[in-house]
Parts: sequence; structure tokens; C-alpha cells
Amino acid sequence: MIGYVTIGSNDIARSCAFFDKAFEPLGYTRHFEGGGWAGYGPGGKNDDGLQIYLATPENKQPASLGNGSMLAFKAPSRAAVEAFYAAALAAGGKDEGGPGVRGETTPPFYAAYVRDPEGNKFCAYYKG
Repeated sequence: MIGYVTIGSNDIARSCAFFDKAFEPLGYTRHFEGGGWAGYGPGGKNDDGLQIYLATPENKQPASLGNGSMLAFKAPSRAAVEAFYAAALAAGGKDEGGPGVRGETTPPFYAAYVRDPEGNKFCAYYKG
């Protein structure tokens, strides 16, 4: 089980503006920001659930994305996937694949893909 994920950022304020909006439909809200870091959790809590952190790299080198790297976030419904996608685009994200069923699985895998302003790729999905 993943405990937390760290996403590199060259501009924490810009990243927070993006993730504040993109995470809202998924129930993740910011629980802190400061010192080159920001943290998000379910309902804004810093507990034992999955935490997502934004951070400027400790080595002072620019944050960069990896080719083929992506983080996928569970959504509670198809509507939440659609809301994540719309919110992410409205917050300055780029389309990487609009909401829809992917593949032929049972139950269906419903997902949407975006890139944040830093170029990192994200997915919100609902399987059911």
C-alpha cells in the first residue's frame, strides 16, 4: 500500500492553485503549505490515508517529469472523474484524454487524463 506520493514543483503557489481545484471533486483538500511544501489528504486531514505532497526538490535542481510516469487517483463515481477533468482544465491543466471507458474490463474502467502546469501526468478513475 502506498503511504504518500510526492510531486515535484517549481512553483508551489501555481501547483496549489491547480491541485486545489483538480482534487476538490475527489475529496482531497490541502491541509498545509509552507517551506516549499504543500500537503493534501482526504477531507484535508493529515492521517493514515494516502497523502499527496507537492515539494520543491531538495537538491535545488528544477523539478521535471518522467516520460511514462503518471499518478492515478481513485474517484468515488464517474461524475467525480468528469468533475476532476473539468476542474483540472479550468485550473490550467492540459488534456491527455477526456473522460471515458478505457479497455474492456468488468467492471468498466472509466478514466480521464490531464497534465498539470508542471507537465506531470495524472489520471482520475472509477472502476464500477
